[in-house]
Amino acid sequence: MRVTQSMLANNSLRNLSNSYAKLGKYQDQLATGKKITRPSDDPVVAIKGMFYRTNLTENEQYQRNLSEAYTWLENSEAGIEQATQITQRIRELVVQAQNGTNSPEDLKAIGVEIGQLKEDLMGVANTQVAGKYIFNGQKTQTAPIGDASFTTDAVGYKEYTFTQDTSSYNVEVSKGVQLKVNINSHNVFGKDYLNTLEEIERKLSDGVGTLENGDQLLTAVDKHLGNLTAERAELGARYNRLELIDKRLADQEVIANRILSDNEDAEMERVITDLTIQESIHRASLSAGSKIIQPTLMDFLR
Repeated sequence: MRVTQSMLANNSLRNLSNSYAKLGKYQDQLATGKKITRPSDDPVVAIKGMFYRTNLTENEQYQRNLSEAYTWLENSEAGIEQATQITQRIRELVVQAQNGTNSPEDLKAIGVEIGQLKEDLMGVANTQVAGKYIFNGQKTQTAPIGDASFTTDAVGYKEYTFTQDTSSYNVEVSKGVQLKVNINSHNVFGKDYLNTLEEIERKLSDGVGTLENGDQLLTAVDKHLGNLTAERAELGARYNRLELIDKRLADQEVIANRILSDNEDAEMERVITDLTIQESIHRASLSAGSKIIQPTLMDFLR
């Protein structure tokens, strides 16, 4: 086959163009620190990168969900703690009221304090976090214990409305894993227990000198204390599980970032070496190409 001057020139230009492309590739890797800048550079790396980024994004969202779960559990724990302190104080007052030496004024004073403690307990039941009622199951926009109506019963005490929802409020803390973050409000702020407190308040306010069926009422208070303890233990177990999930997500984030880096990040030492080699090759190609250009009349005239 006859080799012409134009063939040599075209081949030289094509090789120089390929050399420029390689130089551009290495310079892009050096500037971005990534193996590829577009999917066409390496489709396999691009597809794997999309998959790893999806996993990393999901992990970040689960960690944000964990923050919400911590908020619910910690505020629920604080609510149970306050309810426990209120109930313990009520128990002390009931025991004190059973003492036959109390005057009618003493009993009325005890009744007033129990009434205030009951109101405080209902205030805790209506705790809101970020605009949501955390003690009303999935009905987070509705207060579990409504305001007192203007109508009163025969004795003259306020009547309250109860709309307690005991369903589970779940938060997705991992792929396919739902964790219950609320408590059973009936065990902590149950209508029966609040009715018991109402009964104690009424009887003490009568000032009869003693608390009728005091042992029965004391038993109801002790039962409620047991419910509080059981609910708090279950809440603590879920909190421990949440911490384990938090640790696992943190480990998964580290692993996902490492895998993503291995898949996409360029080895800078190798890139710099390849770029230096390609620059030497390119200079050699330019030097060789300059020698195959056909002389013109101007070259002879010089």
